[in-house]
Amino acid sequence: MAVKYLVTGGAGFIGSNVVDELVRRGHDVVVLDDLSAGREANLESVRERIDFRLGNITDLRTVQQACDGVSYVIHLAARTSVARSVEDPCETNRVNVDGTLNVLVAARQAKVRRLVYSASSSAYGETETLPKAETMQPVPISPYGVSKYVGELYGRVFHRVYGLETVSVRYFNVFGPRQNPESVYSGVLSRFMLALIKDQPLVIFGDGEQSRDFTYVENVVDETLRACEADGAAGLVFNGGTGSRITLNQVVDLLAKISGREVTKKHHAPRAGDIRHSQADITLARNVLGYAPLVLFQEGLRRTWEWYSNAYQGTESAMVSGVGRAKAIGA
Repeated sequence: MAVKYLVTGGAGFIGSNVVDELVRRGHDVVVLDDLSAGREANLESVRERIDFRLGNITDLRTVQQACDGVSYVIHLAARTSVARSVEDPCETNRVNVDGTLNVLVAARQAKVRRLVYSASSSAYGETETLPKAETMQPVPISPYGVSKYVGELYGRVFHRVYGLETVSVRYFNVFGPRQNPESVYSGVLSRFMLALIKDQPLVIFGDGEQSRDFTYVENVVDETLRACEADGAAGLVFNGGTGSRITLNQVVDLLAKISGREVTKKHHAPRAGDIRHSQADITLARNVLGYAPLVLFQEGLRRTWEWYSNAYQGTESAMVSGVGRAKAIGA
């Protein structure tokens, strides 16, 4: 049975993949995005079957209008970079905290069934214990981590005080097709892909022995949609990862094998706000949501390399032109 979803940030990397799956399942979808990070080209294949709204979550009226008649809200819109949050904490707070509060207020007023919030593993901060479980006390070490954790807290409060069903999914280093590699704030794997295509060194901040629970985008799409309807999930926080981790140096070695290309590395000083190691305990998500990773890291890396090598291969002028970029991101 088709129901109506609002996806904030639905023109972004993760958001557009969520929208694709919702449309594939036959649901009605409203997308709210200001295109500051997302691109309409990401929605090209479903553009005629969705209701796209150009707008910002920091404007309450805009969010209220987008929530009208909606059953489920998937809130993905955010400023997503740790480095950017260190440079401009006020803007990160404005979007991630004030904007999230607007989404919660509008969802409550619209009497939606449930709101699923894209939380972040950065809420945990630097912890010696691995894997990271939801029972651990969050101690974020960046303005971004703080802002995403505050969104979780607001979600819990709205569930407890107002009865709005909310679920938070803490994403762990999501990667895959459509992640924009052309920003200095982009995810490391997308930056690796583009550098390799352009025969440039792969830039690593630190010694490369830092590890991450890199999670292919199909996995978080599946978990996020499970969180919309699963019994017993309201008011809870779930990790969105694979339960494993890999170092950046190991990633580089795998990428060399998958691509068949010679890889060189360039090390820079570690960045402020970056954690050393990250790994998700997915026991709770497995037990409550029935979640298990659909695509493990090596297969996800192979698929991602194939997508980037097809989308971005060519001359440098083609890659940075408007036409080339739209083709690459929307392919």
